[in-house]
Amino acid sequence: MTTTIRGLMGACCVAAFGLPAMAETITVATVNNGDMIRMQGMMAEFNEKYPDIQVNWVTLEENVLRQRVTTDIATKGGQYDVLTIGNYEVPIWAAQDWLLPLDNMGDDYDTADFLAPVAQALTVDGTLYAAPFYAESAMVMYRTDLLEKAGLTMPENPDWDFITEAAEKMTDKANGIYGICLRGKAGWGENMAFLTAMSNTMGARWFDADWKPQFDSPEWKATLDTYLNLMTNYGPPGASSNGFNENLALFQTGKCGMWMDATVAASFVTNPEDSVVAESVGFAPFPTMAGGENHGNWLWSWNLAVPASSTKADAAKTFVAWATSKEYTNLVAEKDGISNAPPGTRTSLYENAEYLKSSFAEPTLQAIERADTQSPSVQEVPYTGGQFVSIPEFQAIGTAVGQVFSAALAGTSSAEQALTAAQTLTTREMTRAGYPK
Repeated sequence: MTTTIRGLMGACCVAAFGLPAMAETITVATVNNGDMIRMQGMMAEFNEKYPDIQVNWVTLEENVLRQRVTTDIATKGGQYDVLTIGNYEVPIWAAQDWLLPLDNMGDDYDTADFLAPVAQALTVDGTLYAAPFYAESAMVMYRTDLLEKAGLTMPENPDWDFITEAAEKMTDKANGIYGICLRGKAGWGENMAFLTAMSNTMGARWFDADWKPQFDSPEWKATLDTYLNLMTNYGPPGASSNGFNENLALFQTGKCGMWMDATVAASFVTNPEDSVVAESVGFAPFPTMAGGENHGNWLWSWNLAVPASSTKADAAKTFVAWATSKEYTNLVAEKDGISNAPPGTRTSLYENAEYLKSSFAEPTLQAIERADTQSPSVQEVPYTGGQFVSIPEFQAIGTAVGQVFSAALAGTSSAEQALTAAQTLTTREMTRAGYPK
């Protein structure tokens, strides 16, 4: 989907005889998630404050966005002035001098208000290279009414055995209700975000200390077997095509008993204007394996950054400062209610008494604070990252492995075949890239 808001096009120029400057148009590439769509609805307020800056929106599905902005910035194409990117890309791209530093963002911007784990992931050598628009970890979202009907109580720390039992008992296919919804769409930030987090809870790892891929390990087999069992028996049809947005729609329309995904979804599934199950949603930590302690807490943020290739850096930076400011949070609160403010970025939001009344505020903050991106697996690993591996090669490798696992979910291969293929292709690509380095 592409939404365009056009003002006067072209670079800012000053006409003769003292006429005012023409509006400068910046192009913002962003993902088609709910909070970003809401931001586009706030443009009247932005234009009132900054009439000399017009915004052209390019709004894309997550996988497409990643592909296009990566190509543009690597080739210095200059197609976009503001990029929506994740904390995976920021340190890698900053090291390549592909991003402009975000310093001097204004006297009232207050970068010290950012949650420490989020800000640290966007900072290189003491300099902020992207500003967080929202941040998330992962948790269980579940139907309290269906769980009660099944005669079960959600544990304080659920494990995969309980999740499997609950999924079975909540499934009512005759009435279009599926016990569990999980990501199946291929992509390093789609199904592999979930499966990497899940594998961490199972004691698995992508690579050992010598960068040897580990898909031939019993921990990865346990991960994929559990995932395929859940989705094949208790998941919705066509799950191999479902990503975050598709599962959100399923949950909001009452089709899912449980959904393990990003904490940012909480405000949408509890909003009675969008969700038919808003009054019957509970939250719990992301599951562990039986007896385990690793909840696979990922840490992700969608951030706004200015590429070094932009010729309108000042206007782009002005927009970034506005969209990630306390002022913007207050604007959302005024128009749509404080519970719809972009979550996970500012300490002040989690000190707001009204926001803390939301059932998801504390679970979200706890999940983010408990994320251990430095040691994501219980085993020793040579990388950092929660639901991703923080090396440049992961984007391509993660997507390729995601396609293999999505095919297994679609029934075109077995778990064993998928794991063998993942091991082979990852070994080949890591060898080609020169690992171990």
